[in-house]
Amino acid sequence: MAEPRRVPARRRPRRSVARGFYGDALDDAERVALEAAGDINGLDQEIALLRTKLRRALEERPQDLLLMLKGIELLVKAVSARYRLSKEAKQDLSESIAGVLRGLGGVLYPEGFADA
Repeated sequence: MAEPRRVPARRRPRRSVARGFYGDALDDAERVALEAAGDINGLDQEIALLRTKLRRALEERPQDLLLMLKGIELLVKAVSARYRLSKEAKQDLSESIAGVLRGLGGVLYPEGFADA
């Protein structure tokens, strides 16, 4: 018996975030916000928010060194995570590089890349 074909994660239809695991614990406004947050890819907005909150905290409590250090530590972790490639991004990058190399190979050595 053949195994069912798996659809790659990026092509699989996404279930509503608000109706998922956390949905029952949220009120209506939070469900709407969670649904909107589910459409955001990456960490750019979260990093910008962290920077804004850190700045406000430092303005309001400039003497609180512990708060500043914790805020900076969290910001560094978020920025580090932002620049790590996901498996999907690695695969996309790999496919793009392979395509460029095949294209260049076809131009430089057409008889060797006739089937590529």
